[in-house]
Amino acid sequence: MTSPQRLLQLLTLLDVTRLQEVDDEYHLQDWLSTLPVTSIPVAAFCVYPSFLRITEEFIRLHAPGAALATVVNFPDGNQSLTTVLADITAALANGANEIDCVMPYHTLLAGDERAVLAFLSAVRQASSGACLKIIIESGELLTAQQTTKATELVIACGAEFVKTSTGKVPVGVTLEAARIILTSIAAADRPIGFKASGGVKTVAQALDLMDLYENITGKSATPANLRIGASTLLTELCQQLTC
Repeated sequence: MTSPQRLLQLLTLLDVTRLQEVDDEYHLQDWLSTLPVTSIPVAAFCVYPSFLRITEEFIRLHAPGAALATVVNFPDGNQSLTTVLADITAALANGANEIDCVMPYHTLLAGDERAVLAFLSAVRQASSGACLKIIIESGELLTAQQTTKATELVIACGAEFVKTSTGKVPVGVTLEAARIILTSIAAADRPIGFKASGGVKTVAQALDLMDLYENITGKSATPANLRIGASTLLTELCQQLTC
């Protein structure tokens, strides 16, 4: 049986996520109203840019201490750099302090690593002062070598986190992909975090990812080095903790 301390540790790692294309402000507000209020803050709330102000107000009233994240170049990773940089500037102006950006992984699959690094480096510069998580869309990468290369490019650009998935493609996070990413993170010449996202639906699955992170890196999981992105996990976790 998982100890309450371990469950509380997991709670602090959650990026509570709502990225439903059909949402409007009413749906987003309704979702926020159903979330359990916790005495210990989750790591962040991640929403579309149009909902940053609503979510910022919710955090101020009900989850002080949580970060406010949004997505750019999402979900396909195909937007122009000019558009992505403008979106980052707007998101930061609207209260975001964490940016989750999709890597142009189709460019990586085409073999143009230099173009990917140039894109990511520009995104890093535009998001200076914010926590930057780069989504490599690991489920669309075809080989372990491509997943390793994507992770190395994220490390090279100076981002704070390598993130697995958008949750918008058939294959989200897997333990195999997580292991490959974490092996590169453990060998990096600077601290870099890992965010598991895309299909993390149960507390047991999240705990497995947390264990994998700690076993490979040798570090205790904290919000500074591990995030779990999920849309429904908070409710199950609070049921087990009796929040």
